Amino acid sequence: MTITVTGATGQLGTKVVHALTKLVGPTNLKLAVHTPKKAESFSKQGMTVVSADYANYQSLVTAFTGTDVLVYIPSITYNVLQRITEFETSLAAMKQAQVKNLVFVSFFADQESNPFQMSSYYAYVPRRLAGTPLNFAILKNSLYADPLVPYLPELIEREGLIYPVQDQALSFITRNDSAEAIAKVAVTPALRSSGQRYLLSQGENFTMPELGALMSTVTGHHIGYHEMTLSEFAAAYADEGDGDELASMYHAGALGLLNGISDDFAMITGHQPETMSHFLTQNWQN
Repeated sequence: MTITVTGATGQLGTKVVHALTKLVGPTNLKLAVHTPKKAESFSKQGMTVVSADYANYQSLVTAFTGTDVLVYIPSITYNVLQRITEFETSLAAMKQAQVKNLVFVSFFADQESNPFQMSSYYAYVPRRLAGTPLNFAILKNSLYADPLVPYLPELIEREGLIYPVQDQALSFITRNDSAEAIAKVAVTPALRSSGQRYLLSQGENFTMPELGALMSTVTGHHIGYHEMTLSEFAAAYADEGDGDELASMYHAGALGLLNGISDDFAMITGHQPETMSHFLTQNWQN
């Protein structure tokens, strides 16, 4: 069986590749990447590395040919039209390459009323796939817990979280857990053969005072909650190039649209996801 992974050198993709290696070994993996040089370490392990550009149809056809299961990790862009165009090009390439099985990595901000800038893309994909002959599954990640760790020094300095979500809770998953679930679905036909949709989350969600209290315990520094307005938050992160986009996501959070939790991870893997307390404790270095 050949499993092809797009975005294999990204932060999540790298972890998905490692998780798949444990299940099927390196020689059964093909990595479709924009810059093959970044995947040299994988190539040395026996994986096939091929050049693939979402904007280049023929490169995708070549990359997808011979694929039994395609794990599709979208590119990182806040341009909805670009994301949709990339996916449509990929679908056409899958058809020509005769790919029959797809695992699509998504995000849980897909509700019709969700103001997140990318929610229309995440809502579009399952409807689009429903009209194809593909055997597929969609795994919807909740917010990644991983960025919270490098964010802690700033939070300690601010003495509080600033997410503009008011009194609403947010749900999280670690990238390692997400990758494990994605890999297990990819290698298990029964989990990906009939349009299944999974929500990957930890077992509990957190209001900002609750998350701040947990962070305070882990770091030994007081971290409260000093909520910014959406416009203040957008301005604070404008220099990083995604202030408005992130503000739109947390607007969804303030509407109670980013608090979903499920037991899908445990059902897929057979064990519980890593808790936020354990994750922060294991990764925080004072």
